[in-house]
Amino acid sequence: MATLSDARRVVVKIGSALLVDRKTGALREDWLKSLAQDVAAIKARGTDVILVSSGSIALGRGVLNLSQTDLALEQSQAAAAVGQIRLARAYEEALAPHGLLTAQVLVTLEDSRDRRRYLNSRATMETLLSLGAIPIVNENDTVATDEIRYGDNDRLAAQVAVTVGADQLILLSDVDGFYSANPAQDASAHRFDIIDDITPEIEAMAGDAGSGLSKGGMKTKLMAAKTAVAAGCAMAITEGSPHNPLSALENGAPATWFTPQLDPQAARKRWIAAMKPAGEITIDAGAARALQSGKSLLPAGIRAVSGRFGRGDAVAILDPEKRKIGQGLTRYTSSEASAIKGCQSADIETILGYPGRAALIHRDDMAF
Repeated sequence: MATLSDARRVVVKIGSALLVDRKTGALREDWLKSLAQDVAAIKARGTDVILVSSGSIALGRGVLNLSQTDLALEQSQAAAAVGQIRLARAYEEALAPHGLLTAQVLVTLEDSRDRRRYLNSRATMETLLSLGAIPIVNENDTVATDEIRYGDNDRLAAQVAVTVGADQLILLSDVDGFYSANPAQDASAHRFDIIDDITPEIEAMAGDAGSGLSKGGMKTKLMAAKTAVAAGCAMAITEGSPHNPLSALENGAPATWFTPQLDPQAARKRWIAAMKPAGEITIDAGAARALQSGKSLLPAGIRAVSGRFGRGDAVAILDPEKRKIGQGLTRYTSSEASAIKGCQSADIETILGYPGRAALIHRDDMAF
């Protein structure tokens, strides 16, 4: 069974009901400070941490004296605009005493559906993590409409975990795991400690009940689990309302762990390898050797470009004898790749007229 102490990169989802007192609409500052203590302890041992946090609408509507239920879309977006500032500031003030920097990342469903946006999001968060920051991710409720919404932060957190290649996803919930039935209604309901396979029987056990401020029920958590484990990420559901909930999880607090069959890197490579390539990149012998040793593909090693593809599309990688040696997700369009083939990375801006990424295909976006 996975344990939080084993994590290399962890995504933690925090719901509105944990952050905001549902009676007063005020931030639960002491709870947030305790969470910051946990995050600092996890960071201190070298683990990357990303927080996916609800709460902007819940905080904003209190400030704007709006109803606690049944907000119109424009009211929700106005509340989000006000609440996002307060939410970001709350995390900054909670984490700063531990010497931790925070970064706000606002996303919509389109950012993961569109491959170019997906790659941009991935690159941004990878950079933030490499610089030691804690990304605070939230759905961009200020601009999102129903057609481009995740609708709940359980699934958003799972998608973030996939995007950043996390090996663990922790859903801090108002229940301490996944039960065979709703424990508030069925005294015979039992909690699963480990779920290795999400069967139709397991899916039938999921209910719809959510707390007053959050939209996520157990069905959305199960959907998140399916997304996470398919990408090689273990997922836990545990109760988040007590102080120091992550420390409690490490020390054996009740939880349900969903186990993946692959690690995140292997799952991502399999996904890339299964994609239909939109074009081909032929490279020289030096670049082929560099790729085999784990390097990224730079423009200097490219001999020829064929096909029509956009940023984020899969392309086949061919050696000088035109044999396919792998494929990857390109960071340039086919016309851009043709223009910069054979050139040094430092010359990309001069050729294209705007700055670009040094690698045409990053090593993390390749499969062999």
